[in-house]
Amino acid sequence: MVFTLLGGASLCGVAALVLLIISTSTDYWMQYRYSGNAANQGLWRFCINRKCHAHTLSVAFWDATRAFMLLSVLGCFAGVVLGITASKRVQSRRVRTGGIALLLSGFLALLALAIYTGKTLSHKQSKCSDCEFAWSYFLGWIGTISALAAGVLQLCANKQSD
Repeated sequence: MVFTLLGGASLCGVAALVLLIISTSTDYWMQYRYSGNAANQGLWRFCINRKCHAHTLSVAFWDATRAFMLLSVLGCFAGVVLGITASKRVQSRRVRTGGIALLLSGFLALLALAIYTGKTLSHKQSKCSDCEFAWSYFLGWIGTISALAAGVLQLCANKQSD
């Protein structure tokens, strides 16, 4: 039973890691029209008519979202590595630490997405009626849920091994 939980945690953790990396690095958090052209933006750059440019403004909520997403990716990576290396021979401390890292990763991603959502919705109401959240943003939410699930599974595996 312990190895089944660890396997599930590892699978969820790897899925979360991939989804969080893709979400953080891609340019489709928001889609809208700008001067009649299709436009989209991510955390690092914006694109108008498929020509992308780095964000030149330092906006606090973007900076906070970027920082929390990067910390989430690092926490998820640590949790996955700890979980996978503990799978061969169940080591309680390593499994527990990995589970906590995965839960922390999920909460950091949740915080990042909550900040981004709140600021974007307030901006959308006042200035951007045709703005829509896009697939990178949604992958972030799925990655968050996967990281939290992986953390819970890993902590359950730890409890079963005690």
